[in-house]
Amino acid sequence: MRVTCMLFGLMLASSVAHAQQSHVNQHRLWGTLEKLSEFGRPPAEPGKPSGFEAGVTRLGFSNEDLAAREYVMGLLRDAGLTVRVDPAGSIFARREGADPKLPALLFGSHIDSVPNGGNFDGDVGSMSAIEVIRALNDTKVRTRHPLEVVIWTNEEGHHFRKSLFGSTAAAGLMEPEVIHRTDEAGATVADWLRRYGQDPARLQDARIPKGRYAAYLELHIEQGGILDQQKIQIGVVEGIIGFQWRTCRARGFANHAGTTPMPGRRDAFLATAQAALAVREEVRREGGREVGTVGYVKVEPNAGNVIPGLVEFTVELRDLDTAVYERTWARIEKRFAEIAAAEDVSIQCELVEHGRPALTMRAIRDTIREAARDAGYSTLDLPSGAGHDAQQVSHFAPIGMIFVPSRGGISHSPREYSAPDAVARGAETLYRTLLLLDQRLDGKE
Repeated sequence: MRVTCMLFGLMLASSVAHAQQSHVNQHRLWGTLEKLSEFGRPPAEPGKPSGFEAGVTRLGFSNEDLAAREYVMGLLRDAGLTVRVDPAGSIFARREGADPKLPALLFGSHIDSVPNGGNFDGDVGSMSAIEVIRALNDTKVRTRHPLEVVIWTNEEGHHFRKSLFGSTAAAGLMEPEVIHRTDEAGATVADWLRRYGQDPARLQDARIPKGRYAAYLELHIEQGGILDQQKIQIGVVEGIIGFQWRTCRARGFANHAGTTPMPGRRDAFLATAQAALAVREEVRREGGREVGTVGYVKVEPNAGNVIPGLVEFTVELRDLDTAVYERTWARIEKRFAEIAAAEDVSIQCELVEHGRPALTMRAIRDTIREAARDAGYSTLDLPSGAGHDAQQVSHFAPIGMIFVPSRGGISHSPREYSAPDAVARGAETLYRTLLLLDQRLDGKE
C-alpha cells in the first residue's frame, strides 16, 4: 500500500511539473515589448514617468509606426519566417507546415496605439505571437498546419478616423472612399499606403477568401478590470460585442439667460441632461452586461448668459446580443420623445455606425480553456467590451481570443499595465492552444 501511494505521488508530481512547464521565454518576450515601446515614446521630462512607463504615441500611418514595423519585420525574419505586406499594409509572416494541403493557422494582433496610450494594447498579442514562433523553433516542433503571424494595420484608427483598417480590408469591407481621406497635414490614406510600399489602387486586393485560414487566434490584454479583480489568470473570450452609435441633436431656442422666465424656456441642454440619465436608466433595466454611453456633447452657443439652443450628443450601446441593444434603444427613443415634449424641444437621432457582434467559435473556446488549465492557469469566460481585429476576421475564418489581466482595468493610458508573468501566461496559453488546434483541425471545419 505504501509503495502504491509513493508511486501515485511521484506520478502526480510529474504530471503537475509537466503542466507547469513553460515553453515560452518570459525574459525574451518582455525584452521585445520594452524595445517596441521605444518607438513613439514621449521625450523625457523632469517629474514625469520615463522609459517603459511613459506610454506611447504610435499612431497607425505615422513615422513612428513605420519605424516600429521595420523592427517587428526584423524579428519575424530572424525567426525564419517568410514576410510579406498586403495591399492594406498588414504584415503577414509564414512558417510552413508538414502538410501543404492544410490551411494555415493565423494569429497576431496590432502594434499601433492611441495618442498618449500604453505599451500593452495590441503589443502583447503581437510580441507573444513572435515569441510562440521562437519557442517552436527552440524545441524544433513542426506543426501540420502552416502558421502565419499577422500584424494588422491601424487597428486603433485615430489617424483618418478608420479603426480596424487592415482587418476590415482583409474582410473585404473597406469603403472605396477611404483612400481619399485627408489628415491634418493634408496627406491622404493613399499617400500613406504608398509610404508603406503599397499601391492604393490595389487596396481591395487585400480581401481574404473564406477557407484560406483554418482559424484565427488573438491574444490581448483585457482592457477591463474583471480578471484583475477576481485574480483570474486567463480570460476565454465568448465574443466581441456589437454596438450602435448614434448622433443626436436636441433643438430648443437660444435666448437671454437673464430675461427669459423659467417656465417659458426651451433649453436644449436641460433636455440633453435628462436624455443622458434616461440612457443610463434604460441600460440598467436590462440587468446584464450591456453598456450605454453619452460620451460627446457639443453645446451651442456655449455662452454663460445664453440659454442653449442646440446640443449635439452621442449615444452608444454595446452588448454581445444585438436584440438586447435594439430593445434598449426602442425604450430610449420613447423616453427621448417624452423628454422633448415636456421641455418643448425636439430630439432627433441618426444611426452613424453599427458593428455586429462577433462570437468566438465554441470549439476554439473549449481548446483555449483546456490549454490554459493544462498549464495550471485559472480561467473565466467573458465577453470583450472593446472592438478587435478578430471582429472583422470572423467574416472569413473561425475566431478565438485569449485575455490576460489589465492592472486596475486601465487601458488607452500610459498607466496601462500587465505584469511580465501575466503576459507570459497568455503567450504560453497561445502556444498550447495552437498545438492542440494543429492536432485536431483537418481542414474540413
